[in-house]
Amino acid sequence: MSDQTGIAWIGAHSTMDRDSSLPGMRGGISLTCARGIDQDEFLINLGADLDELAERTPYRDLAAPMGGRPTRTDYAMYGTCGEWVYVLEDWGMSTWSTGFHEVESMWPGPGEEIICVTMNWWSPPRVTLHVPGDERVLRAEFGADTGEGSALDAALREAGALIGPRPDSAAAEAEYEERRELLPTAVFTAVGAYCGLTVDQAAVEAGDLPAVLIPMV
Repeated sequence: MSDQTGIAWIGAHSTMDRDSSLPGMRGGISLTCARGIDQDEFLINLGADLDELAERTPYRDLAAPMGGRPTRTDYAMYGTCGEWVYVLEDWGMSTWSTGFHEVESMWPGPGEEIICVTMNWWSPPRVTLHVPGDERVLRAEFGADTGEGSALDAALREAGALIGPRPDSAAAEAEYEERRELLPTAVFTAVGAYCGLTVDQAAVEAGDLPAVLIPMV
């Protein structure tokens, strides 16, 4: 069922493997969104090719030519919602999270706000990164906040995404693990609420959104 009011669905499917039967994405999606920067400029900063970007080719036509199964995992879908540009990747991590500290073009400029939720399949833990507009990169592992007392931290708390340290008692362990399983949905719910971000699940699963090749860093 398509979620027309947010991005909680991304978190709900975040621990699933990529589904090669789909022409688009569903499981294991990492999200990077930014505001205060033009959509194409942000994508070029990530490594997108200017000519490919100009074509606005749907993901399904790039990742799965001739309607077959997806053959490439390094294509990213993108779009805009309100003030935000968002990038979706399902290769296990977010390109921005792996590259901002090494690639100069990815470093946020003054006034640019970036939020990144990366699954970090190859290098746990899963984290949320937040650049609040002042070029600082704040970090929150799933289950915690950034410690800044920000509006994003408040959204994480409201969504039930803060669970504290692992308990010592066996009785509390089961409840803790249950809450941990719900963390991806809670984190994406919080980010969606903070940004006012909606990403159409049906369009993503169908591969209808435009896509570009973003080289892995």
